[in-house]
Amino acid sequence: MATCLIFGGSGYIGNKMAEYVLENKIFSTVYIADVDESALITNQSVIFSRIDVRNAIATGFVKHPVDWIFNFAAVHREPGHESQEYFETNIKGAEHVCAFAEKIGCINIFFTSSIAPYGPTLKPTDEYALTQPNTPYGISKLAAEYIHKNWCNLEKARRVVIVRPGVIYGPGDPGNILRMIKAVKKGYFLLPVAPSIKKSYGYIYGLLESMVFMMNQSEKILTYNYVERETESLGDLIKIINAELGTNGKIIRFPMVLLKVAAAILYKIKPNLNGIHPDRVKKVARPTHIVPKVLAQKGFVFNYDFSKSLRHWKAIAPNDF
Repeated sequence: MATCLIFGGSGYIGNKMAEYVLENKIFSTVYIADVDESALITNQSVIFSRIDVRNAIATGFVKHPVDWIFNFAAVHREPGHESQEYFETNIKGAEHVCAFAEKIGCINIFFTSSIAPYGPTLKPTDEYALTQPNTPYGISKLAAEYIHKNWCNLEKARRVVIVRPGVIYGPGDPGNILRMIKAVKKGYFLLPVAPSIKKSYGYIYGLLESMVFMMNQSEKILTYNYVERETESLGDLIKIINAELGTNGKIIRFPMVLLKVAAAILYKIKPNLNGIHPDRVKKVARPTHIVPKVLAQKGFVFNYDFSKSLRHWKAIAPNDF
């Protein structure tokens, strides 16, 4: 009976991963350890424990040998946290998860990092590019990568796989892509930059397929990017949305300064409004151009370009639209 443990498993990627490995019979039992209760708590194959990775992790809640540990626990929303919060959770969490793995004798860890360690990606950026993070989040994620690699190198039998995903989207996630889709359906999408700006995104089910694919490789330490193979411009993404949904949404160029002022006012009035923050407006104007070179070199099949991902999403979660 294969068993995995997902730290941070109540989050979007964690819940989707738990569902995916159970449905595909990759694992028969999934432990989820998180500060928040999992939506999958009613699944008989899921065992939930309330765990805060910022603290040393006791082993008593694990009753089966664990074949793989997935470390998804992170403070990641930018902006939204004080600088020290990224370090407390992402770095101390990595140390505590690795110490826990050693205690229970688990030799395989899968760590979800980020593209943030690359810093600005104004041109095509693959896994062989220099890492130069310029935010607390990016710095903390790069440090956590090294903590996992150091744990791996301490014992010959250990393995670690590290994925650096771009912005992940898909069913049940009210993130950037769904906000863009809803704006296009209304007839417009406000953009403070030219529509030729590149944005790298990854579909959740493509990410999950890549994770299982990389778990089955033989290298002791693997680090790879996950975004869809072709990075589209925002203009092309909107054309694809129109084609797939039968809409006629337009891009409306809007001055950056006015968008920032509007976002600042809305944030002050209603700070919890999803996605509204002047710093996020600036992020829209920054290109991301990530290349999943390692996956391509290994022959991974990318099943979801943007068009196919929208069709798949509509088929399994039509209410999102």
